[in-house]
Amino acid sequence: MPFKKLHSNIQEKLEYLDIVTPTPFQSSSIPVIKSGANVYCTASKDSGKTTTLILTTLQKLKCEAAGNAPRAVVLVENKERALELYDAFLAYTKHNSLRVYVGYEQLHVDVQKSEIFMGIDILISTPKSMNKLFLLNGVSTSQLKIFSIDDAEFLIQNFAYTALMSITQSIKKCQYVIYSEKMHPKLKRFESYFMEHSKTVTT
Repeated sequence: MPFKKLHSNIQEKLEYLDIVTPTPFQSSSIPVIKSGANVYCTASKDSGKTTTLILTTLQKLKCEAAGNAPRAVVLVENKERALELYDAFLAYTKHNSLRVYVGYEQLHVDVQKSEIFMGIDILISTPKSMNKLFLLNGVSTSQLKIFSIDDAEFLIQNFAYTALMSITQSIKKCQYVIYSEKMHPKLKRFESYFMEHSKTVTT
């Protein structure tokens, strides 16, 4: 049972949210992600991908704040999805010390820089916004442990693909997890760049 091997803080929260049984996707993906490998996770809608992303991020960060630079990054398609995911994370981080921050194009980059500088653990952002932060030295990746991409189909668009390539070139060492409904050839191409030695979980 993947939930049984998660941090006690996460188990308590799952119990509170009445999430008892992992979905087939969660049963097969959580142990692989916990192993620290780069992972492509492909599964249909409503298979539990977003919850898996949240749980494995919290697990990687041991459910507690540390330092000032982000230790987890989650890339999403747009502002709407960024805010949705932010709310979803807050349901799990309410009673621990983790600091979740959300950034998107419509929020001025200088505001993001100063707020990130105050200290965060999890950064949820869009490719364009994240890339801009990188170019302006607005975010440090020195402490980054896990980089997840939610509903990664949007990376098929050229601007998002290019932004991600630019971002990942600045990251020295980190685990990458890509979630999508289908494996697109363009996503597969990342194997030659930052997704080396990756594993694939499909349900």
